[in-house]
Amino acid sequence: MNQKLNLMLLCLLTFPCIFAQNTFRVMFYNVENLFDVVDEPNKQDDEFTPEGSRHWNNYRYYKKLNNLAKVITSAGEWETPVLIGMCEVENDKVVKDLTCYSLLKKMDYRYVITESGDARGIDVALLYQRDRFKYLYHNCIRIFFPENPQKKTRDILHVTGEIITGDTLDVFVCHFPSRRGGEFESEPDRMYAASVVRDKADSLTTFRSNANILIMGDFNDEPSNKSMSETLRAKWNGKSDKGELYNLFLPVEAKSRIGSFKFRDQWNFLDQIIVSGNLLKSDHSFHVLPETAAIFQANFLLTDDVTYGGERPKKTFHGYKYEGGYSDHLPVFVDFTD
Repeated sequence: MNQKLNLMLLCLLTFPCIFAQNTFRVMFYNVENLFDVVDEPNKQDDEFTPEGSRHWNNYRYYKKLNNLAKVITSAGEWETPVLIGMCEVENDKVVKDLTCYSLLKKMDYRYVITESGDARGIDVALLYQRDRFKYLYHNCIRIFFPENPQKKTRDILHVTGEIITGDTLDVFVCHFPSRRGGEFESEPDRMYAASVVRDKADSLTTFRSNANILIMGDFNDEPSNKSMSETLRAKWNGKSDKGELYNLFLPVEAKSRIGSFKFRDQWNFLDQIIVSGNLLKSDHSFHVLPETAAIFQANFLLTDDVTYGGERPKKTFHGYKYEGGYSDHLPVFVDFTD
């Protein structure tokens, strides 16, 4: 009897500490061409129309929405992520349809989206649970390339909100210029985009002595590439200096068998989450939970790679063949405690 009583007391003392720790999950997902079926003038979206080369119709569109909703709810495990950064979303309508008319409709997400100058019309967005992230304001940061003023790319989305601890959280959602034309030839564009983000982060650190900065996106570069390691200066050295940026996916890259995106036979870590040093301090009320940064690689997101071997993401289209999958990228996430 005494043994059972001791066991019950041990449970009462132990489990409340476990359950009292809330998890604040942040996720980023390149959703691969989330287009509606309407042809928008002045945008290169013709292929994603019923008459276009991909025969994009309402059935395929709503299947895509529900597929993405399945990914988001699965990635949340016990509850859906509090913040979800997204890229390759066409417009306000597709994000509204995702949050209001898919399997996500019961989750009551709110969202913010850019209106970029990108030639294809694709934007970046942030979904948030308003009971855990109180939206304060946002800013869409346009990228103007000094060497080529005519070049257009996606805006950087900066959203400021208040979390349940009362702390202010500044979130940047990015989709850096692509590697089209060659990785090294296009590298200066990504380095310039990274310099803009770094300048904004430095300004926040100057303005707020204890700035909490979260940067996530598809950077079209890996953690060790110049845009990330030298220009953005997002590192990982086991420290937590408040004025510095830390790439949570540098250690993940070193030990993971796959990345977030597969090009031919090579996995790449293009999708990453970066934080300011304050968010690594375990004595702060809101901080990163150690070793929670990960790629969400559920079995249903992968399919056999018959061309190059192993597995690859199950996409909406493989080439021009409709596959009915999810995305050519895998989501990434990290947990915070609040």
